[in-house]
Amino acid sequence: MPLDLAADVVEIATALVDIPSESHHEQEIADLVEAALGECGHLSVHRSGNAIVAQTQGLAPRVIIAGHLDTVPAAGNMPHRLDGGRLYGLGACDMKSGLAVALKLAYEMRTPSVGVRFIFYDCEEVAAVHNGLARLVAEEPSVVEADLAIVMEPSNGVVEGGCQGTIRAEVRVPGERAHSARSWQGSNAVHSAGEILDRLNGYVPREPTVDGLRYREGLNAVGIRGGIAGNVIPDECIVTVNYRFGPDLSVADAIDHLREVFDGFELTVVDEAPGARPGLDRKIVASFVDAMGGKVEPKFGWTDVARFSALGTPAVNFGPGDPTIAHSVDEHVDVSEIHQVYAKVSAWLDTAENF
Repeated sequence: MPLDLAADVVEIATALVDIPSESHHEQEIADLVEAALGECGHLSVHRSGNAIVAQTQGLAPRVIIAGHLDTVPAAGNMPHRLDGGRLYGLGACDMKSGLAVALKLAYEMRTPSVGVRFIFYDCEEVAAVHNGLARLVAEEPSVVEADLAIVMEPSNGVVEGGCQGTIRAEVRVPGERAHSARSWQGSNAVHSAGEILDRLNGYVPREPTVDGLRYREGLNAVGIRGGIAGNVIPDECIVTVNYRFGPDLSVADAIDHLREVFDGFELTVVDEAPGARPGLDRKIVASFVDAMGGKVEPKFGWTDVARFSALGTPAVNFGPGDPTIAHSVDEHVDVSEIHQVYAKVSAWLDTAENF
C-alpha cells in the first residue's frame, strides 16, 4: 500500500511501523519512500541502493534532515498498536516516528524559506561497514555538506549535541594447551584473563566537558570466549571490550588509550567510529536549539551525526521517542511528542533563512 504523505504525521508513522525493514532488508520501505517522494513535484529525488536523497529545488541546501530506514529484528512487536496516547511497535521509537516527521516535512516544503536535503538510508543498526549513509558519503562527499544536519534519532524531543565515539576491540590472553587431567603441564588462558577483568573493574572513566556538555565515558567487557573442549586447558582467551569515548578524542587517541590500559596484552580493533563535537558555537545551531526549547544534552552513544561532523557539518540529534527504550519489545512513542517535534521543526524551517 502506498505511503500517503498528505496524512497526519502519526498516521504516516503507523504505516511505517507496519512495513518490515530489518537491516539488510529495506527494499520494500525504500521503494515506498522513493515512490511517495517522487510524487512531490517540488523535490528532486535520487536513489542509491536502498538510500534515498530528496532535495528542495531552487535553493542550495543549508539544512539536512536525515534518518535511517532499518530496524533491529522483530520481537513479536508488529504490527503497530495505539494505546493510551502511545504508538507501540517495532521501530516506533527508533526511528520510524522520526522518519514520519522527516517525510511529512519534505511533503510540506513546496515554497521553502531555506534549502533542505532529506536523506533516508539503510543499515544503520548493523556494523558500520554496511551503513548506507557512509556509502552515500563515499560516492559523493558533498551529500552531507550543509550548515546544519538534524538526525532524527529518538531524543525525547530534546536536542542532543554531538555523540560519543565507539571502539570494539579484542584483548587476547595466551596460554598453553594441555590435558585437563594434567593441567599443571599447561597454562590456562581463561584463568589468566582475570588480569584483564581486574583492570576493567578498577578503571575510572573520564567525564570530559566538550562545548559545555558533560559526557560520560565507559570501558566494559561485552564478551569473553575461550576453550575448545571440556577436557582441554585453553591456550587462548579473548575478551571483547567496548570503549565509548568523549568527542574530544580522535579514534587514534582512543586506540592509544586502550593500548595503555591493556599494556602487555595483544589488542586488535575490530570496529571503530569517531565521535562528534556538538558544534553549539554555530549561529544556525544555536538558533535551532533555541527554537526547540533551549535545552541541549550530550548524546550518550554513537549516531550518524559523527559522519556529518567528520566532514565539517555540525549535527545534532533531535526526534520523538525515548532512546532508553529503543530496541525493546515494548518500544513506543507518545503520539503528542510526534506532533510536537513536527510542529517545532516545521516552524523553525520557516525562519531558518535568517541564520
